[in-house]
Amino acid sequence: MPLFEIDPDIAKAKTLHSSFYTDPTYFDAAKERIFVPSVQFIGSTDLLVKAGDNFPFTLLPDYLDEPLLLTRDKNGLLHCLSNVCTHRGNLLITSPCNVPHIRCKYHGRVFTLEGRFQSMPEFREVKDFPSADDDLTQLPLYQWGKWLFTSAGNQNNSEKMLGDMISRMNWLPLEEFVYRPDLGKIYEVQAHWALYCENYLEGFHIPFVHADLNAVIDYGNYTTELFGWSNLQVGYAKDAADCFDIPHGAKDHGKKIAAYYFWVFPNMMFNFYPWGLSVNIVEPISIDRTRVRFLTYMMNESRSDQGAGGNLDKVELEDEEIVQQVQTGVKSRFYQHGRYSVTREQGTHHFHRLIASMLNA
Repeated sequence: MPLFEIDPDIAKAKTLHSSFYTDPTYFDAAKERIFVPSVQFIGSTDLLVKAGDNFPFTLLPDYLDEPLLLTRDKNGLLHCLSNVCTHRGNLLITSPCNVPHIRCKYHGRVFTLEGRFQSMPEFREVKDFPSADDDLTQLPLYQWGKWLFTSAGNQNNSEKMLGDMISRMNWLPLEEFVYRPDLGKIYEVQAHWALYCENYLEGFHIPFVHADLNAVIDYGNYTTELFGWSNLQVGYAKDAADCFDIPHGAKDHGKKIAAYYFWVFPNMMFNFYPWGLSVNIVEPISIDRTRVRFLTYMMNESRSDQGAGGNLDKVELEDEEIVQQVQTGVKSRFYQHGRYSVTREQGTHHFHRLIASMLNA
């Protein structure tokens, strides 16, 4: 596998080689090298309200395809567990439920809601049993406000990858955000997952692709801030009525900010608007197909049709049209690399450097 090298000097650097988007070898390599060790968004505590609640889910379906289970034990503590029985690999919980323990429907093995092995019929004669291998794997579970995160690599990297966003947005009334599944949407884009992320990571295209958004965003003051494993694009409002009311003591107090666009490596977007939060999760399906889930958390519904967060569906469809054209273009025999705008594509350059570092590790 050839190494990908991205010059740290954006003025000298070339973009990722086109083979990253077209060669299945790299699509498969990204699964273990990029996505398994990364932090992934699960959802919110709204999924488990009472002690005994269980919520099964698949981490990155059609890519990692890892069956996992959220539980709330009798003490009210949350756990993220493997949803696969340690006896013969049966799925344990297949739909949300409230139960005092986890019982496998195949051969009756029982686990506590913390994932510890409890009992198993017809196993008295088995030697050196039970052992730690008979417990369900417990994955790291990180909570910010009501939002939950985990990692298939069993690495607790959440603070490192999310900390800059949490610090910047610590003035928000997190308890007021309400999950609105009725406002969520799922889009399927005929393009490589990284091309979708790259488009998100620069506001360079806004005047050319998003006329309505450009009318409310002050493009001249649009900024990008880079962190270790994330970055932030700040959209300033042309109209003071379309911006956040940021309290005294917050870093951005007094600024006319219409939107905070946080991206967390490799595939999570947290778009904060005066009305609330739109979480966008980018899920690879194949080398040229990507699923994007929009999850809505409402804080002030009266402002949901205003400013930068006013017509997200239209913005999304405009982005998809461009990204799908790029998917066709990167397959051209005449394209291998591009160059970066020093003033407008810092986020894309940062993304490419992280990808190269993970693939080359």
